Formats: sequence, structure tokens, C-alpha cells
Amino acid sequence: MSLTKKYLKSKPVCKVTFKVAKEECNAAEKVAIAGDFNSWQETPMKKLKSGDFTVTLDLETDSKYQFRYKVNEESWENDWAADEYIPSPVSLEDNSVVVV
Repeated sequence: MSLTKKYLKSKPVCKVTFKVAKEECNAAEKVAIAGDFNSWQETPMKKLKSGDFTVTLDLETDSKYQFRYKVNEESWENDWAADEYIPSPVSLEDNSVVVV
């Protein structure tokens, strides 16, 4: 799992690319991302030919966003490359955090 950040000079936005490697999701058929940035609605990630999944989102800078991945519509996973982790208000697990 990885996060790549690209800050735009023209506006206070950061393009964040979230990536889940095939090996990290047990060769899943579907992976979605949900978090503060999309009101916790699952956004499907694109499956690449390699079996990895990716999505790029425009996030406002000077903010922290909690998120998690949903694998095969069954299990929730954190991003091992997250900037921080915060206890989830709805479960006993932590949420991943990206800081932009």
C-alpha cells in the first residue's frame, strides 16, 4: 500500500494517489476506498493489469483525512503507509490518516 502526494501550485489542492498492491489484498477482485473525503461512501478503485488497485483523489491542503480500504466488499483494511492512525469512532480498530 502506498500514498503519493502531488501538490498543485495553482490552488490549495493535493492530488493523492492511493495504491494497494495485489499481494497486499490477496489478489482481490474489488477494492474500494472510503473516508472523510467522500463521506465514507465507498469509491471503487481501478484494477490494473498487474492486479494492483489505484485511485487518485483531489484533497484540500492543510487537512487530515481518515480513510480505509474495503476489500472484496467484505473486510476493511488500513493503509500501511498512512501518515497517522486514529481510533475509529465506530469500531475497535484504527483508521488510516493522510495529512495534506
